[in-house]
Amino acid sequence: MLIEIKLPNISNDEFEVTNILVKIGENIKKKQSLLTIEGDKTSLEIPSDFSGIVKEIKINIGDKVKTDSLLFIIDNEKNEKINNIFKKKIVQENNIINEIYASPLIKSLSREFNIDLNKIKGTGLKGRITKEDIQLYINKKKNNKIYEDKKNDKNNIFIINKNIENIKLSNIQKISGKKLLKNWMTIPHVTIFDKIDITNLEKFRNKKNEEFLKKKKKVKITPLVFIIKAVAIVLNKMPKFNSILSKNNEYLKINKYINIGIAVETNKGLIVPVIKNIKNKNIIKISEELIDISNKARKGILNNNEISDSCFTISSLGHIGTKYFTPIINAPEVSILGISRSSVEPIWNNKEFKPKIMLPISLSFDHRAIDGADGARFIKKISYLLSDIRNIIM
Repeated sequence: MLIEIKLPNISNDEFEVTNILVKIGENIKKKQSLLTIEGDKTSLEIPSDFSGIVKEIKINIGDKVKTDSLLFIIDNEKNEKINNIFKKKIVQENNIINEIYASPLIKSLSREFNIDLNKIKGTGLKGRITKEDIQLYINKKKNNKIYEDKKNDKNNIFIINKNIENIKLSNIQKISGKKLLKNWMTIPHVTIFDKIDITNLEKFRNKKNEEFLKKKKKVKITPLVFIIKAVAIVLNKMPKFNSILSKNNEYLKINKYINIGIAVETNKGLIVPVIKNIKNKNIIKISEELIDISNKARKGILNNNEISDSCFTISSLGHIGTKYFTPIINAPEVSILGISRSSVEPIWNNKEFKPKIMLPISLSFDHRAIDGADGARFIKKISYLLSDIRNIIM
């Protein structure tokens, strides 16, 4: 029986086909990945709901697809016959087929370069085959000239010669790069810098995490969670920062909801998942959602609802270690908060120097929508809330 495989209802947006993971005549299994698609902020692998033989491939790399777009036609009936023959062959030859541990990207590369992954010894965790393992294998089997001939192939993600490795940008990086350039060139950015004393906050946070650990609760609160909650409170009090500038730059659209985007670093570029309706959520709920969407972002399995309708963005580089940076506004939003790494510093209290944990922050805002005085007030309100955790619950 011939079955049509269509794109499921992911969102109303269009996606670009970036890789086709199967070939005509291939015997596929249920839940096997068929193709990779990319949107503005996410990359997804689309699995099959059926097993069968691929009869037709209805899309090409670079095509735009949306919900109900026809992708493949498979023959489900022939699959059962082939499966029976295949099982008999395995029994007769007494072969043992081991599972190959490799990411979808590595499996895609192996198909592209006709590499048998069974011949490669993985050096990653639990024998996982890495990109470096693939590259080493290719270097041993092929010479540089063959790969120079492939340098114009748009599907080739790296070109190998003696001194240079060219890595192709992901679709997310290319799209976000263009957007960031446009935002930087068209928005009059103003950035205000400050440091916040989070000594008491850190004492409270560490105490709560110790309590959760003793009670074996699967919750770990990070400083970012308190920052998200503090920003939501200030956005509610200063709605200009929770707005969108109209296309003709004549008025502000004030959002009645508070959704905050959190920039997450992934192996395909920066993705901004969104925590929604923060005003009605407590610290633990925000923490749980932050962990969930961050994991999904890194795995590339966010849906469109989880990356849309952001009102304000927070970009944190604290885990890497910076003092200050100028975050670029995520238009059509009008402001963005940058978080750097906290450190212990001697602070004068009019009597003596005391060690305090100081958190550097950077607030960039669109000067067409927000003036400098309001920017200073916003950052001071954030400082007030975070310097004494009791202020957040007042």
